[in-house]
Amino acid sequence: DLASCATMVSLKLQKRLAASVLKCGKRKVWLDPNEITEIHNANSRQNFRKLIKDGYVIRKPNKIHSRARVNERLAAKRKGRHMGLGKRRGTREARFPSKIIWMRRMRVLRRLLKRFRESKKIDKHLYHTLYLKVKGNEFKNKRVLMEHIHKEKAELVRAKQLQKEGEHRRQRAAAKRARAAAREAEKQKKLLEGN
Repeated sequence: DLASCATMVSLKLQKRLAASVLKCGKRKVWLDPNEITEIHNANSRQNFRKLIKDGYVIRKPNKIHSRARVNERLAAKRKGRHMGLGKRRGTREARFPSKIIWMRRMRVLRRLLKRFRESKKIDKHLYHTLYLKVKGNEFKNKRVLMEHIHKEKAELVRAKQLQKEGEHRRQRAAAKRARAAAREAEKQKKLLEGN
């Protein structure tokens, strides 16, 4: 037993030099147990470069730290698993602030209004009215706003049509009155001539 202790040599210096050459920690250095004497005699970085080249000193590979289990769990979480009441730490507001929901909704609706205005689907007056209604929390999503826009546009078209019809009716009535007045004048004229 004493003999085996005597044969065991301290390779502290060698470990340190090898780590320095390999640019890694001492725990990552592997020294070939069959070449202990040669390694023990090496006492310079130059010697270690040669030993590394010969394969007597090797840098151990990094331990595998697998993310397979993590990825699997995250995939399950995306489906809604492990997200029940017992897993929640923060309040609802802390987990997903209502302000962020509001900001997202505003941005979506305002972007839609801007796009519609640029493509001449709505005029600037309707844009402004709807912009203020959006700010006043009147539309909960894009679909509702688009429905409202279509309804509003149909209403405007109808109003314009009614206005046009009214104008036409007024013109016809005026023409009718003018004709009646002309006939009346003609009749009066004939009566005067007859007398």
